[in-house]
Amino acid sequence: MEQATKCTCCCSDDPGELLGRIARLAAEYKGREGSLIQVLHLAQGIYGYLPLEVQKVVADGLALPLSEVSGVVSFYSFFSTQPRGEHTIRVCLGTACYVRGGKKIVERLEKLLDVGVGDTTADGRFTFEVARCIGACGLAPAMSIDDVVYKQVNPDKLEEILKRYYKEDEDDEPI
Repeated sequence: MEQATKCTCCCSDDPGELLGRIARLAAEYKGREGSLIQVLHLAQGIYGYLPLEVQKVVADGLALPLSEVSGVVSFYSFFSTQPRGEHTIRVCLGTACYVRGGKKIVERLEKLLDVGVGDTTADGRFTFEVARCIGACGLAPAMSIDDVVYKQVNPDKLEEILKRYYKEDEDDEPI
């Protein structure tokens, strides 16, 4: 069985208990038209991500075929089947960002973080993704980390940006 990441809505990290909560949640939504995405979103909040084991629990609870649940999970980019990092980096590769150097940002981040697009760093700090547009075309090339958008990014600025997210942890540690 895969290890679950810590639940974001309670203090339990026991995978069996988390799967039980998801099963009860899905059963509450059984028969409600169009509830699959909502249940998957809630399940991801509980378990941290949506491995096949969680998808089966959701499918059983909603009385849906596993293929339908898995199809929705794989279609929408906000669902993840792998554990996610503490922070999510998204580099925009929309037309304006791509033309102004978005690809170079992706390549530099892959080297700095030692991960590929769609992967999570070994320390669990970052999940690295690309986006087709983050709505900052006039500020291209742009990227975001969590809800913070960085404008006119170039590969030389990346180390400085990433240091901020390592410094956060240092500030949290007792002296």
